Amino acid sequence: MDMTQPTLEALFEQLGLDSDEASIDAFVAAHQLPDDVKLIDADFWTPQQARYLKEELRADGDWAPIVDDLNERLHPKK
Repeated sequence: MDMTQPTLEALFEQLGLDSDEASIDAFVAAHQLPDDVKLIDADFWTPQQARYLKEELRADGDWAPIVDDLNERLHPKK
């Protein structure tokens, strides 16, 4: 059982990415997605990362709101 507290930083750790605030901000700034590209379909994820994100969204558990937050950050606001 995974006892990691669901946070954006912990999600980045789970994805194998740098998880400090500056790294997360830089990742978000560099990976903006158009409206028609789903988070899990973005071409910058490895197959493992995309699968992990998809599984967390489908499970609709503790991690789903964090994945949703990342999704919102990666889609530019109009």
